[in-house]
Amino acid sequence: MSDKYIQFIANYNDWVSIRKLKIEEATDPKTIMEFLGSFGTSIDTKVEENLRKIVKLEKVDEAITALELGKKETGKALEEVNSRKVGSVIKEITENLEGLSKPEKKELEQFCRVYAMKKVLKQTGIMVDYSEIEIPGMKRIKKKKA
Repeated sequence: MSDKYIQFIANYNDWVSIRKLKIEEATDPKTIMEFLGSFGTSIDTKVEENLRKIVKLEKVDEAITALELGKKETGKALEEVNSRKVGSVIKEITENLEGLSKPEKKELEQFCRVYAMKKVLKQTGIMVDYSEIEIPGMKRIKKKKA
């Protein structure tokens, strides 16, 4: 039987990450799940950091803050994030980017919409990604991020 494993290596600017998990008969699904969850959190953080280098996400942050959403206002949050208020800000920061084709601008707009949706749902207290799960082996990482 050949070795089964998950391996990821990143050596990119300030991101040096080597993650390996050898999967054997004794490896339980929980271990794999936690490994992939921590990996996903790292990836999401880097997607956001790189998106911030291309567009002015602080304008999206300001638009979301202006919505003044409280905990458990999920319905209102979904309505507002899809409103013209947030949509116009996203259009503004993606429309006038030089050197990008129309499909590339649309792609950035979609990344911004996902960012806005995740941010607004977190603001209302909904878990939207695995970074919010308290995984015993990851407490050090969570504390550093907070």
